Amino acid sequence: MALKVRVGKKGYIVIPKSIREVAGVKEGEELVVGVEGGRIILEPVRKVDLKELRQKMREHLARISYVNRKPVLGELAGALLEEEFEDVS
Repeated sequence: MALKVRVGKKGYIVIPKSIREVAGVKEGEELVVGVEGGRIILEPVRKVDLKELRQKMREHLARISYVNRKPVLGELAGALLEEEFEDVS
């Protein structure tokens, strides 16, 4: 969705209601203003729930914890090397 707006005195613009609703921007919320590739970008500042962030980090660490795990001697003793490769003939 794209609508035309006019820049007023002191650089003010009014973001149309339909755009605010689609973007989930409410009165009084802060926006980050930036320029990327010659375009003006407005992004809502979203507050981070620290409890939710910590929980997601714990879940992520649990999923990747095997990366830091030290191998156990004899752990692969029952694995057959032949089963690790496909027969391409």
